Amino acid sequence: MSSPADIIYVDELVGSDETGNGTQTAPFKTAIKAVEKSDGDNNVKIQVKKDEEGFKDISGAALKKAKKSLVEQQRKAKKQEEQKKKQEDEQAKKAEEEAKALEHAKSIVLTEDETLPKAEKIKIRQGVESRGKRVKVSGWVHRLRVQGKDMMFVILRDGSGYLQCVLTGKQCHTYDAITLSVESTITVHGVINALPEGKTAPDNHELVVDYWYVVGKAPGGDDAFNNKVTTDADPSYMLDNRHLVLRGETASAVLKARAEVIKAFRAHYESRGYTEVTPPCMVQTQVEGGATLFEFNYYGEKAYLTQSSQLYLETCLPSLGDVFCLAESYRAEKSHTRRHLSEYSHLEAEMAFISFDEMLDALEDLICDVIDRIMAHEPTRKLIEQLNPGFQPPARPFLRMKYADAIKYLKDNDIKKEDGSFYEFGEDIPEAPERAMTDKINRPILLTHFPADIKAFYMQKCDDDRTVTESVDVLMPNVGEIVGGSMRMNDREELLEAYKKEGIDPAPYYWYTDQRKYGTTPHGGYGLGVERFLAWLLNRYTVRECSLYPRFTGRCTP
Repeated sequence: MSSPADIIYVDELVGSDETGNGTQTAPFKTAIKAVEKSDGDNNVKIQVKKDEEGFKDISGAALKKAKKSLVEQQRKAKKQEEQKKKQEDEQAKKAEEEAKALEHAKSIVLTEDETLPKAEKIKIRQGVESRGKRVKVSGWVHRLRVQGKDMMFVILRDGSGYLQCVLTGKQCHTYDAITLSVESTITVHGVINALPEGKTAPDNHELVVDYWYVVGKAPGGDDAFNNKVTTDADPSYMLDNRHLVLRGETASAVLKARAEVIKAFRAHYESRGYTEVTPPCMVQTQVEGGATLFEFNYYGEKAYLTQSSQLYLETCLPSLGDVFCLAESYRAEKSHTRRHLSEYSHLEAEMAFISFDEMLDALEDLICDVIDRIMAHEPTRKLIEQLNPGFQPPARPFLRMKYADAIKYLKDNDIKKEDGSFYEFGEDIPEAPERAMTDKINRPILLTHFPADIKAFYMQKCDDDRTVTESVDVLMPNVGEIVGGSMRMNDREELLEAYKKEGIDPAPYYWYTDQRKYGTTPHGGYGLGVERFLAWLLNRYTVRECSLYPRFTGRCTP
């Protein structure tokens, strides 16, 4: 009778080829593993357990099959090992050849041909007007393509545009050329030529390089730019690397469009006779409610980051007439929606001696005139077509809808609260149902006459119905509210009563109240969220894409 040491155990039910050792307490899973351990010793027995009947001697057929399978496995393993060694040898040879090539490349030095005309330094935006002349252009390598041993195509970017550059012959053989990576900075000299029919490149031309050099080399390998920023990366990772994301064609297009839109807003106001002012961002009064204030210590006193510059703009009316500002506003709302930011660019305007209807007309005029201006600016129009293909300027007149009619619309179209009930008059209409209504109507809406109880204390009540205010929200498809405005209370006693109702101490607001004491007038104004306007215009999913470095709940970096 064989001793336990001469028996190798296989348990097909609970054994393991990885952790077992062939003993009865730690059996193998397969007979192949047992045959491998026996190493051809015919005195070693193999016992197999297939069911509850326990271990039994392996059958002759099963043993023969296991031995055959082991031989096949060993043959495959040997072949794989041989292939692995061959690959390693080939890789080592290739690495050696590349190392030699790189070492040789270091000896290739480019020199500028002094017989050529002196290169004129230009920005890429000046490329079309500089065709045919020898120029010098510096920028970042946006894209890179190697074609054979003697040709490289580089798309260069300098912020003003993109330029295709062609390197040939010896220019492609230097150490810098062989190791060139995306986002490296280079300077190229050469002549810009129009492309023949059928060829395409930015501005339909390319620079034929006669001399070039590296200014600053970006890393390759795992740390290469294309490995750091990818389109499918997590949004938080993209925000952590916003400084790199900004280099992309989409992000840069959004910011270029933003700059032109802001120019258009200023041009509109200048053409309408408004004066631009710069109100403070550190304040000691609230405008939109204390729950959304960012508080800080101001030399031992309590102060806040401004929620709106409206109150200050109103004080400018008697001296400057109609005024506007473009400044940052801050809201401490813990909102995680795609249209909320904690810091945003706030375009605000105030107008004196106007009626509510005139204010609505001014709002419609602002939006349509700004759109007309930017669509007339060809570079910006192209950016809009790139980001929002098929964009159509809004048609006048905008739909004017009272809040009460909006409540009815929500009911008629079965748009309900999360609990299944309908919205009732006097309730705030949240973002989701507001957007559902706006998207369904699919045109700009001037939503007016909100209940006084859900609006700010300073809003003028209607003469014919004191329960509602002369207020307006401008709603746009795909983004919702982009403007909020109203006529302002112009009666001093009514304003003092509004302070009292809101539980606000009127003392810190003395300078605001005085506007009703020293020559009051009907007046009104509005605030437009620039990022929301851009999200609508450029068809961006979130306002965060329209901010240089967005700030929202939990995000204040980089």
